[in-house]
Amino acid sequence: MINMPETRYAKSGGNDVAYQVMGDGPIDLVYVPGFVSHLEVLMEWPLYANFFKRLSSFCRLILFDKRGTGMSDRTGPIPTIEERMDDVRAVMDAAGSECAALLGFSEGGPMSIVFAATYPQRTSALILYGSYARIAWAPDHVWGRTDEQIAARLKEYEEKWGQGGLDLYAPSLADDRELRKLFGRFERLSATPGAAQTIVRTLYAIDVRHVLPTIGVPTLVLHRTGDLPVNVEHGRYLARHIKEAKYVEFPSPDHLPWVGDSNSILGEIESFLTGQRREIETDSDRVLATILFTDIVAATHRLVELGDRGWKELLTQHHSLVRQQLARHRGREIDTAGAGFLAAFDGPARAVRCGRAIVDTVRKLGIHVRAGVHTGECEVIGEKLGGIAVHIGARIGALAAPDEVLVSRTVSDLVAGSGLRFEERGTHSLKGVPGSWQLLAAP
Repeated sequence: MINMPETRYAKSGGNDVAYQVMGDGPIDLVYVPGFVSHLEVLMEWPLYANFFKRLSSFCRLILFDKRGTGMSDRTGPIPTIEERMDDVRAVMDAAGSECAALLGFSEGGPMSIVFAATYPQRTSALILYGSYARIAWAPDHVWGRTDEQIAARLKEYEEKWGQGGLDLYAPSLADDRELRKLFGRFERLSATPGAAQTIVRTLYAIDVRHVLPTIGVPTLVLHRTGDLPVNVEHGRYLARHIKEAKYVEFPSPDHLPWVGDSNSILGEIESFLTGQRREIETDSDRVLATILFTDIVAATHRLVELGDRGWKELLTQHHSLVRQQLARHRGREIDTAGAGFLAAFDGPARAVRCGRAIVDTVRKLGIHVRAGVHTGECEVIGEKLGGIAVHIGARIGALAAPDEVLVSRTVSDLVAGSGLRFEERGTHSLKGVPGSWQLLAAP
């Protein structure tokens, strides 16, 4: 599991601005988020955490919650662009950064544009992803949103804020119910519905098109062709009006950069900032994954009882039922050894629910299984997974009672707010794994 970066506070005037620092590379990179953010909730999303871990592998990454959102002060009116620039400078000062590249995402782009033009001595480069200079329609800006579209968006926030807006921001994952719950919690904790609407009204009034020709720092503009919240024409406009800007498009409907083909986006950013682009080794990589182990209880006894043919028929039925549940919960079968399964999931709640469903489903065959679940960083070796996280999952599964799904504390912490309940099972030593491990059962 990726460790949560420490959240600290920078003073900007009389306001506290929450920030984090990841990595220790030679280049400072300040990530300027979209219209709302919450540093700690988003870090619970493996795709988000891995995206920023990769960024921090070649730079010193500075993250922050804009004033009025997340864990930063929410007092007073929505800050102006000038006040937001003050906040960025305060965060850079607190992090000991004299000069940094800015990565402006979506609504974070206009402020990054003005900052780069106003403080070139503190801006080494500018990267704009899924962003714009003006979001509202104008006679000379016809791809902007009309008053009717703006009103519809505000109404949507009023009625649906906090329910997880994946249809708009990550349509490729819109059917993921567990992720929708996490994204809904992110929305609720990042801002209230009223605050979200106020921020949106403010950003629709922003127009920094006149600033674009004054930008003198190296600039990279990235945009996805099917971006729903921010039409791709906005990215093309930025690239045309910023001197010598490099422009790259990606074929995707997702707005969030950590969803979809994020490796291509990360590769462009790394190449732009460092002059080098490391290729991700698909046959030997490390990813955050949730591991599920299942095993039939007293398998040898049943083999003796049923004989070879009867046992083979039972295993065939068992395997079929397990695979049905893996498919239903978006699990990926990694290995099958005898009476057990090893599967991987990109979300811990799905893994726990899948384990529970397997236990309940195979019981109708007259057999009992035990299951173990753990989330951690795994080594990708071809189509297989390895590493300490896999061993931990196996050890946890071995400690489970018949018909029990046993999970690590890491898993229970990650699924907070999912509706899953757990019962304490005490602290245990896991064979071959250092330290003590708190385990819990999912009844």
